[in-house]
Amino acid sequence: MTNVDLAYGSAIELLKLFKARTTSPVELLKILIDRSRNLNGKVNCLADCYFEEALAKAKSAEQKYMKRGFKPRALEGIPLLVKDAQRLKDKRTTHGSLIFANNIDNHSDPQIERLENAGAIIFGRTTTPEFCLSGVTHSRMWGITRNPWNLNYGPGGSSGGSGAALAAGLTTLATGTDIAGSIRIPSSACGTIGFKPPHGRNPDGPPNNFDRYNHCGPMTRNVADAALMQNITSGPHPLDHDSIRARMKLPLKAESMKGWKIAYSLDFGYVEVEPNVRRNTLEALKVFRSLGAIVEEVDLGWTRSVDEEIIHWYNTMHFGRQVIWQRKANAHLMTDYALKFAETAEHYTSIDDVHKPWERSNAMYQTLGPVLASYDVFICPTNNVAAVKADHDPWSKDFTINGKQADAEFGWEMTHQFNMLHNCPVLAVPSGHTSQGIPTGIQIVGRTWDDARVFRAGLAYEKALGGWFTSKEKRPAFNN
Repeated sequence: MTNVDLAYGSAIELLKLFKARTTSPVELLKILIDRSRNLNGKVNCLADCYFEEALAKAKSAEQKYMKRGFKPRALEGIPLLVKDAQRLKDKRTTHGSLIFANNIDNHSDPQIERLENAGAIIFGRTTTPEFCLSGVTHSRMWGITRNPWNLNYGPGGSSGGSGAALAAGLTTLATGTDIAGSIRIPSSACGTIGFKPPHGRNPDGPPNNFDRYNHCGPMTRNVADAALMQNITSGPHPLDHDSIRARMKLPLKAESMKGWKIAYSLDFGYVEVEPNVRRNTLEALKVFRSLGAIVEEVDLGWTRSVDEEIIHWYNTMHFGRQVIWQRKANAHLMTDYALKFAETAEHYTSIDDVHKPWERSNAMYQTLGPVLASYDVFICPTNNVAAVKADHDPWSKDFTINGKQADAEFGWEMTHQFNMLHNCPVLAVPSGHTSQGIPTGIQIVGRTWDDARVFRAGLAYEKALGGWFTSKEKRPAFNN
């Protein structure tokens, strides 16, 4: 394998190479560090890096693999990048904000703790918009993060740095958090894999574990690696009262989908969808039909009020109030979209604004629930626009889709609906590329708590397509 092949290798493949001693954790990490130093200037997806510290850990892992009878941990020696919004013990977490430029955490969040305990080597952080407020990834703290497939466009957000790093071949695994699509939006825009588990499946730290719309999860380049990370991360944690007791062992290999029933919607009945996204979604559905599944379009009966109600939640819960609190003392340090968010959030003060999204979520599930009871999974696009420009203004009044004015923040993604339906597992996988070379994606939505079923669908779909990033032709051209 070439150095580029190793950089794009899957964790499962690399673990086999480590055990066979045909490559080592040190060799792999050095390749990724070199690529980071050479390529991050174009993409700008990395925040703080811990290269020397990580190399020492890789050397320790390498020595363990040389011992006879050594039984490696599940991720022994595998490189990992962590989103700069998740706590990492003795490291700073800035949340993409100048306000937290000197914030050092005294403990790691549960997801990070478990991945490290499984042997993963954290060698850096990935960029995020300020306070994870947006589906774009640019901030005064870290600047503009770009999409490796087309540098004029962004990687999505708020876990945009993780998506871009994976697509650029700068890491093997990455983490993300998802409060309105922040794992799945960049997974679609960057052509990678992202999983939003049911709330509580993966333990988290406060205040995110109190917020049922919030989820932490894996970001990878293939479905099996995401399952591997989930098998490590899930399960109850003594410091998270919302973490559920049930653990689910996810499959790592594809199985037959013959006889499966798949429901789909291209637009939820109200969303404007770009022609490229629509075409690629239909092509993905053809793959499932070729695997023996019955694929049928359904009408969920949802309306634009879904988007209107999530704004109430955004602005009344902690996610919306934090910008108001921070503005009082730190307005001079905040990014423009954070200040605009605070200005808008001030108008939402009624207790009714909290209850409205709960009522809407229940109404939405009255139609989705019966569909999921009759079908194995539900499929729809992830982003209805492949990606927005790298410097996209999420508060722009001039943003359009198909020539029609659209909300610049929520109007170009189809993810937040499933944060409102927080117990449904959702796996984001690629569906193709646009004429600009930007990836598009689909979401595989499962019945509440039925994580394994969405992974079985994702694994079969991936196998049928031969995977992603597996050759020069399947990788961003800037590598060449």
